[in-house]
Amino acid sequence: MTAGSRRAAPGRATVTALSRPHLPTSPAAAFDPTLPAPQRRIRLTAALPPPLQELLAQGRTDRRPRFGEDGFDGMIEQWFPPAGVTAAQASLARQTLEELSGTVLAPADCDHLLGRVLTLLSHFPAKGLSPEVERMMALDWAEDLGEYPAWVIDAAARHWRRSRKWRPSIAEMRALCEELCAPERALADRLQALADAVPCGAAAPDPRALATGALRRMGQMG
Repeated sequence: MTAGSRRAAPGRATVTALSRPHLPTSPAAAFDPTLPAPQRRIRLTAALPPPLQELLAQGRTDRRPRFGEDGFDGMIEQWFPPAGVTAAQASLARQTLEELSGTVLAPADCDHLLGRVLTLLSHFPAKGLSPEVERMMALDWAEDLGEYPAWVIDAAARHWRRSRKWRPSIAEMRALCEELCAPERALADRLQALADAVPCGAAAPDPRALATGALRRMGQMG
């Protein structure tokens, strides 16, 4: 067989089927705390049920200045859901928000949080403090940081020990934690706004049926 005979016949193209990537079916499955914040938010949004993705895209965002004790303190964004949110859509938003709050945004385990705080403080030893006082201080830290997920606490501690030369204050760590989980909390706030658009007691079909119907329509369009 010659080299020429091994070549594909003229006019015929070889088509290779590409396998479709497996898309996560829930926010928890899509979440990866190691990704940069913009990518985390994109992945979480893409993992939401299609009806919620549509509503989030149709909402309105207003930006207004925020003022604190020292004057201008930056801009604040407020998101408003589109008009016409149905009871089924609001129910689906509540269900999704509950899952997000119980996984991605679930508060850190107390033992994990306390261990992380004690380890961080040990990198910046304070003179004149007994081990008992250090532990009591760590308990205060655990109380004041207890609302944040474990991945946020870990990321904040890692960022601080790599970029600072002094012991952090609780206020500084809280500010850092707020910044680190801002995209996820913003998404939770928008889901809450969708859930609040219709009273919880309003009659609504099964939200799973709503999501299934939307996926079926998308498949027909494709």
